[in-house]
Amino acid sequence: MNDSSSFDIEIPAKPEYLSMVRSLVTEAAENKTTLSRARVEDFKIAVSEATTNAIEAHTRASSKETIKIHCIISPGRIEFHITDKGKGFYPDQVQKLPEPDDPQRLSFERGLGIYLMKVLTDEVEIHSSPDGTRVTLVIQVQ
Repeated sequence: MNDSSSFDIEIPAKPEYLSMVRSLVTEAAENKTTLSRARVEDFKIAVSEATTNAIEAHTRASSKETIKIHCIISPGRIEFHITDKGKGFYPDQVQKLPEPDDPQRLSFERGLGIYLMKVLTDEVEIHSSPDGTRVTLVIQVQ
C-alpha cells in the first residue's frame, strides 16, 4: 500500500443497512490492506457494533438524519469514524456490568458493544455531546 485513500458514506438509521456497512469494511480491509481474514472479521464486528449503537441513538432521539461513516486507509492503519446525531453517550455514566466471563453476565442481554470494540481493535475513541457521538475505530496494519 503506497498511499492513503478514504471514502465517506451516509446511511439511514435503519438496521437493514448494517449488512452494507459490514460489506464496506470487508472490501476496504481486504482490497487495500494486508490484514488477515480474522482481523478483518474482528474489525467488521467492531464497526458493526458502533453502527448499531448509532442506529439505536437515532431511534431514541427520533432523529431522521443519516449516520455518517468516514473511512481512512493509510500505510500502517485503517480507521472508521461513525458519527450519529443522537442525544449523546457518556461511557463513564453507563451501568457497570459483570465481566463477560462472569456467570452473572447471563442476566444481561445487552452491553457488550464497547467491550467488543475495545478488544477487537487497536484504538477506540468516543467523543460525545448532546448533539451526537463520534466513534473512531482503528486497526494497525503490519
